[in-house]
Amino acid sequence: MGRSKEFDENMVLQKAMELFWEQGYEKTSMSDLIEHMGIHRKSLYDTFGDKRELYLKAIESYGKYSTEKFRSGISHAATAKQAIQNVFDYIIEGNQDERLGCFFVNAATEMAPCNKDVDEIVNQAFIQTEQWLTDIIHKGQQSGEISSDHDAQIWAEFLHNALIGIRVLVRTSTDKDKIYRIKDMFFSLLFH
Repeated sequence: MGRSKEFDENMVLQKAMELFWEQGYEKTSMSDLIEHMGIHRKSLYDTFGDKRELYLKAIESYGKYSTEKFRSGISHAATAKQAIQNVFDYIIEGNQDERLGCFFVNAATEMAPCNKDVDEIVNQAFIQTEQWLTDIIHKGQQSGEISSDHDAQIWAEFLHNALIGIRVLVRTSTDKDKIYRIKDMFFSLLFH
């Protein structure tokens, strides 16, 4: 009978996700991962495979994390405008994790151009986000909150692009007043 694992697989995967999120794929060595995750090299390989496989699992783990954060921001909103406001506020004001930006955006710029699997995961996440935004915008158009000048999906694509740009800006020393001006301009176009 084999030995049972001496670690919680989800907890150490969370640690790997945090390290990849903070440092990116290329800057993260196997030694960094072993130290940060607190497991032996053999355990890492036996449980998660090589660095590339671990990175893919970390991105998928981030997907679950970000889905929960996104849904909580929109589920309690009474209106479409409030739901979108909550998303912007979370990204701009964020929490400790948001100083790292969005792991999907980071992966899109670092790894998606050279890794088909990463590209596929990131694109699926972006499609899912745009679908949630489309649903919110469609409801806002039905209630008269949001302009019906454009199809809800086109608005969602535009909104998602703005959110990706803001996620990049929050990682820099860009003044928050500038980021809020961008948000306000977007709101002036979207809402009546």
